[in-house]
Amino acid sequence: MAQYRINRISEEIRKEISAIIRNEVKDPRIAELSSVVKVEVTGDLRYAKIYVSVLGDKDARKNTFEGLK
Repeated sequence: MAQYRINRISEEIRKEISAIIRNEVKDPRIAELSSVVKVEVTGDLRYAKIYVSVLGDKDARKNTFEGLK
């Protein structure tokens, strides 16, 4: 039962982070074709590891990750 709850929370975080990057972050370094692929949340819900995918060349990936940091 707890794993189901963590999976739902992970999915909601993924949706919210995607929306924030797409609609609210105005950094020109972030590529248009970037997306949040996966979110892993710890069992106590303190930390989340967010996986981002960027389509494009190495420079686009590098710039996007710098912009997200």
